[in-house]
Amino acid sequence: MGVIDGLIAGLPKEPIPVRAVVAGIRWTVVTSLGCGLAASCLVSTDGPVQTLPEAGQYHLKSVQELVQGLNNNNGLEASIGLAAYSSTLIPQIDQAIELNAFDLLAQLGTGKNVVMVGHFPQVEWLQGRVGSLKVLEKRPRPGDYPAEAAPDLIPSADVIAITAMTILNHTIDGLLALCPPTAVVIVLGPSAPLTPVLFDYGVDFISGTYVTEEESVLLTIMQGGSALKARGTKKITLCKKPYKFNLPETNSPHGRI
Repeated sequence: MGVIDGLIAGLPKEPIPVRAVVAGIRWTVVTSLGCGLAASCLVSTDGPVQTLPEAGQYHLKSVQELVQGLNNNNGLEASIGLAAYSSTLIPQIDQAIELNAFDLLAQLGTGKNVVMVGHFPQVEWLQGRVGSLKVLEKRPRPGDYPAEAAPDLIPSADVIAITAMTILNHTIDGLLALCPPTAVVIVLGPSAPLTPVLFDYGVDFISGTYVTEEESVLLTIMQGGSALKARGTKKITLCKKPYKFNLPETNSPHGRI
C-alpha cells in the first residue's frame, strides 16, 4: 500500500462534512474538523490543468470523497484532496514541537550529506550549515540536479528532505523506496500532512504548517495571498521518536516553511 492509499485508509468510515473549499492562486484550503492547507498544484501529471470539473460543488462533498482526488491526474483536485485530509488532523502534542523545517535540517545535517527533493528559497541559507547539500528538482536551477538523478544521490545520503509536493505528483513512494534504512528522512513543506501515518513509510520527521486561525487564512487565500504570510499559522514538526533539539530563539531568517 502506497502513501496515498495509507492516508485514505486511515480516515473513519463515517463521512466527515466539509465546511469550505477554496482553491487559490498558490494555496488551497479545506475546512472540516479543522483547517487544512496544500499548495495549489496548477499542472497535472499529463499536462496543464485547465479547470476544476466540479467547481462550485466541492464543498458539498465529504472529506472522504474529496481525498479521492489525491489519486487524480488533475493537480488541483489532488491539492483539494490533500487539504481535505489535513483538515481532519490535530497534531499529537507529545509528538509535536514548534520548529521550522530548516532549523531542523540545520541541526540534523551538521557534518552530514544532505539530499533535498525540491528547491526551496531557504536552500542558500542552509548550504553553509550542513556538511553537503544536493538538491533534486524537476525544473533544475543552477547548481541543482535533475529529478532523474534521485537513484544516484538518495541511497548514499545521511539526511533526506522530501517536499510534500511529491504526494501531489505521485512520486513520493518511489523516492521513499530509495532511502537507505540508516538515513534520517524528513517530509516538509506547508502541504505536509501532520499525521503519524507517514512514520509507517520510513519517515522520521514531518515539518508542516498547522492552522490556528482559519478565518485569517481563508481570507488571505481568497484574496490571492500566501498562506505562509497569513496570521494564525504555526510551523510544527512531528517526531517519530523523542529527539532533543537546540531550539532557536527565532525561526530561520530566510522565510517560513
